[in-house]
Amino acid sequence: MLALLVFLPIVAFIAILFGAPARLTAIAASAINLALGLVAVATWKNASLWALSLPVLDKPALHLAFGFTDGMSVIMVLLSVIVTLAAVLSGSAPEGKGKLYFGSSLLISGGALGAFAATDLFFFYAFHELALVPTFLMIGMLGRGDRRDAAWKITIYLGLGSIILLAGLVWLANLTGTFNMVEMVKGAGHIDLASQKAIAALLIVGFGTLVSLFPFHSWAAPAYASAPAPVAMLHAGVLKKFGLYGLLRLAIPLVPEGLQYWLTPLLVLLLGNILWVGYVTISQKRLDLMLGNSSVMHMGYIFLAIAALIAFPGNPLARSAAIVLMFAHGISIALLFGLADRIERNTGSLDFADLGGLAKSAPGLAFIFGIAAMASIGLPGLANFSGEILVFLSAFKSYNGTEGLGPVQIACVLSIWGVVISAVYMLRAYRNVFQGPAVKSTQSAADITCVDRLPAILLVLALFAVGLYPNLLLNLLK
Repeated sequence: MLALLVFLPIVAFIAILFGAPARLTAIAASAINLALGLVAVATWKNASLWALSLPVLDKPALHLAFGFTDGMSVIMVLLSVIVTLAAVLSGSAPEGKGKLYFGSSLLISGGALGAFAATDLFFFYAFHELALVPTFLMIGMLGRGDRRDAAWKITIYLGLGSIILLAGLVWLANLTGTFNMVEMVKGAGHIDLASQKAIAALLIVGFGTLVSLFPFHSWAAPAYASAPAPVAMLHAGVLKKFGLYGLLRLAIPLVPEGLQYWLTPLLVLLLGNILWVGYVTISQKRLDLMLGNSSVMHMGYIFLAIAALIAFPGNPLARSAAIVLMFAHGISIALLFGLADRIERNTGSLDFADLGGLAKSAPGLAFIFGIAAMASIGLPGLANFSGEILVFLSAFKSYNGTEGLGPVQIACVLSIWGVVISAVYMLRAYRNVFQGPAVKSTQSAADITCVDRLPAILLVLALFAVGLYPNLLLNLLK
């Protein structure tokens, strides 16, 4: 069944190419995948249902292999199917571009699902690269603003990041003697320290570039601002989590001492995400650029949980904190980008100077955007709060008062200022868009329709479900 879940979006993409109705096919495939994802959450430990291995090559031994090795894979697959359905429901294809628009969205989803479900290192990497191709094309061909520059920038950055990552992954496969990711982790412990340091550096830079770790982050905000709504939702919400997933799945178990060697530089870089990019976010004059920079900023909190796990390998909270916040951020940022697209379609602009008073003509849109904004800030009761509080607690889980604050605790204390920064830019954005006197572009703007509310409600329900009962995810990680 896992193969069906992974390949259904790709099969639907092929069907669209051969003339199937694009929007209907995309919605149907995504809805079926969401149902399969929910079944997977309930039955993922049944290996006979959710495992597949087909030999592809004998030397080197490559298998088209999928499986749920632990709850992290299940949560990432669940995130993917939820955001995919919301993305295809939210999107409105340009005239005559339905095949490219909805087909590419499905291909990005299939690539993300394949990467999260793969247990073979080759296909883990290959599926992610598959998802990047339609991302580049959609931004360059159907994007807005400086779309060509943004497409080239993201292509160059992520291409270089992928090459650096590939070098680290091939080195790991060579040292462990297998591409089977489960066997690689089981055989961890014999890699010498010098190799660990070098591989850890490659993985931090490679995965970090894909995640928009400071200072390899400048591709993200322009790309998301230029991207069509489904691409921004799927990449920022789902595909960008691949790098974080890879660090948790491969780097921490295979090169733990190498990562500890680079811990202090990593802490400095993640503070760059939270503080430097946070201040950059405050200065933005457009909603889409603000959301793009906000997405980059919040990656710093997930890296903080990863740093806590690197510093204290037995930390019982850090891994769970990172995974919960990955899910929460993916849902909230997808919701925000989907609503931003609706604002632009209804008003014709995302410049703060051109907006104001939208709540008068579009109260439904204002209400849902307010929920998404509060989630991004970290309001209790919403999923982001559950993730962020776990991150902060994980940083102090191994704290010894007699020894004073360690590097991770100092980084945590400094990063809490990011909560204030988040509140400043998000509340300011809400005020500029929805409050105050109505302007020409917002006086007669339409409210969000019942059809458009469906994807928003799906994402809002996920935020409240995990926010009010985080054990929905934490129980999967036991």
